[in-house]
Amino acid sequence: MRIATMKQAIPLSYIVAAPVLIAGAWLWATGALELDTKKGEAGNTAAIAGETQDLENQVLPPEGIVLPIRWGSLGMQMMETGVVDEAKLNALYQDRGGLPEDMQKLLYSSDNQEVRMTYENSGVLLNLLWGFGLGNKNSILETGPMMDPRFNGAGNFASTGGWTLATGGAMDHYSKYAFIALTPEQQALVERVSKNIYRPCCGNSTYFPDCNHGMAMLGLLELMAANGVREDEMYRVALQVNSYWFPDTYLTIATYFAKQGVSWDAVSPKEALGNQYSSGSGYQRVRALVEPVKQQGGGSCGL
Repeated sequence: MRIATMKQAIPLSYIVAAPVLIAGAWLWATGALELDTKKGEAGNTAAIAGETQDLENQVLPPEGIVLPIRWGSLGMQMMETGVVDEAKLNALYQDRGGLPEDMQKLLYSSDNQEVRMTYENSGVLLNLLWGFGLGNKNSILETGPMMDPRFNGAGNFASTGGWTLATGGAMDHYSKYAFIALTPEQQALVERVSKNIYRPCCGNSTYFPDCNHGMAMLGLLELMAANGVREDEMYRVALQVNSYWFPDTYLTIATYFAKQGVSWDAVSPKEALGNQYSSGSGYQRVRALVEPVKQQGGGSCGL
């Protein structure tokens, strides 16, 4: 017996709908993939931004740093001696919104128990320490590289010729006043540490304070030594201060160390401040190895 068979016809609606369903599935998958990709990119961007902010907070802590020094009435003494001319100083900062209250206190009060440096006031403290470093009597200024005969005197450097806030000329006050006196041991400490602290605006150490940053750092080292600060602590504070003065530089250096797997708090301050990283040539070497950070500014060698 022959069994009759009948081919079942596929409805036309199925034929039309199938490509549409396939195309829809493809579009959905593509859109979902694109959405996942965008989410991934956004997540990566947020992660990078978070890491950058964390690094910035380490290098430039927003709460600032308390300098381990005794400032006392030094601001008043510098104005009394003419190292700082009050009228010239006020004129300088009048165009910058005036001196902050805490900085005015350093000039007009003898009751200064704490000096806190932040990114915001680091420029004012740079100038105050510059004036102090220039006027305070110290053998580094009198017998060190600043007095090398080939320079025809110390008056032609940025740290001296650029100090226009004095009554008269800067050299009228150069290493003239015993604002603080160091013991032989403290002086030896300042000389030793100053030879190991560089600045990226030039190739010289603090022992050759030919610019404002060098002269200000010399003043800071003298104040720390007079206050009995240990050598390792002097380097730690100096690195933090240099970071506020040269934020882009030290954010870039910190980025370099991070790429080597070394966190900023694990970096040796003495090493970071040395010629290999903090001098002009040392920093250029670092810049060639990582993308330099350009967002904070700072680093000017003038008032």
